[in-house]
Amino acid sequence: MRFLHTSDWHLGRSLHGQPLLDAQGRFVDFLVEVVLDQGIEAVLVAGDLYDRAIPPVEAVELFDDALRRLVGLGVPVVVISGNHDSASRLGFAADLLSIAGVHIRTDPADASPVLFADAHGPVAVYPVPYLEPELAWTTVGAEAPRHDAVLHAAMARVRADASMQPSGTRTVVLAHAFVGNIAEAELSASERDITVGGSAIVPAAMFDGAHYVALGHLHGFQRPLADRVAYSGSPLAYSFSEARATKSVTIVELAADGSVSLERISCPVDRPLACVSGTLAALLTDASWSKYEHHWLSVTLTDAEVPTEPMGRLRERFSGVLQLTVTTRSSAVDGSYGERLAGLDDLGTAEQFVKDMRDRPATTDERDLLREAFEALRVGALQVEAAR
Repeated sequence: MRFLHTSDWHLGRSLHGQPLLDAQGRFVDFLVEVVLDQGIEAVLVAGDLYDRAIPPVEAVELFDDALRRLVGLGVPVVVISGNHDSASRLGFAADLLSIAGVHIRTDPADASPVLFADAHGPVAVYPVPYLEPELAWTTVGAEAPRHDAVLHAAMARVRADASMQPSGTRTVVLAHAFVGNIAEAELSASERDITVGGSAIVPAAMFDGAHYVALGHLHGFQRPLADRVAYSGSPLAYSFSEARATKSVTIVELAADGSVSLERISCPVDRPLACVSGTLAALLTDASWSKYEHHWLSVTLTDAEVPTEPMGRLRERFSGVLQLTVTTRSSAVDGSYGERLAGLDDLGTAEQFVKDMRDRPATTDERDLLREAFEALRVGALQVEAAR
């Protein structure tokens, strides 16, 4: 049987204030084309459909459009909620939608599979939504409100049900969790931390007995356990830490004997991300930087002093500058910035800031201006308090 495994769409997300809904819409177009061209028999979406619990209307409309088009092709869809999703909202009308072939699972209490069949026999797909330990541990019968405990209990229920399926049934599990080894996992800055409730990491061996495990949560394609346990990754880069990542969907070929082969198909890149570094003058004049003029950019300036209006000047050449960091010689000072400010009052902190930004202290006149400003703020605050 041929599945398409995808996850972490994060519909409605923006990149440093830049809306990404148009790019996400082009991903949906691409997804439908792949399903049609590759003879996909079911689509598995492993959580984080939306970027937040209450998504914008446009994001809901895009998800609706994706479902209608896939169902129109006669291809069933299995979806689980992730840690970004509101389980109750995503699960609205799930029973009715299942009649149309859209199987949305958000309830930890539901351990039943979605059943398929191909020429080689039955396939049972077990959707395991994201399990918030404090909320789900009693529901799934876990021994404690920990990530490993709730997933262990959920998989025990999956194995119990699988043991009652017809002989030869192949099993597929969808889950949204941090699976693997923190030292080996490829992390990005766009993944929300789920460490509340003890360690968020669970071993891949937790899924023993399943022929394939379609994971969501980590945004890069990776395989914690060969081809049997894999993350598809997100379809778009959602942080500059993913600038060099190849985004893809995964085609899963489940053979008659339960063995699995994976094929990645790269997603379209609406506008590439890049991180660049140099002096403002070099970035504005050097021809070698022209290839980045149509990228989304994170720029680090290495000028000795902070240039005047650097963002505006950069955007005259690079319209996609979204993030700007200025590194001056003061960055090399030993100790953290917090340590350098320890014990300073408001005026001292302001003077240190001026020194760090220009690599030279404030003048006497500048110190006087700062002192007057802080005094005016202090007096203003006292007046407001007295008026209450």
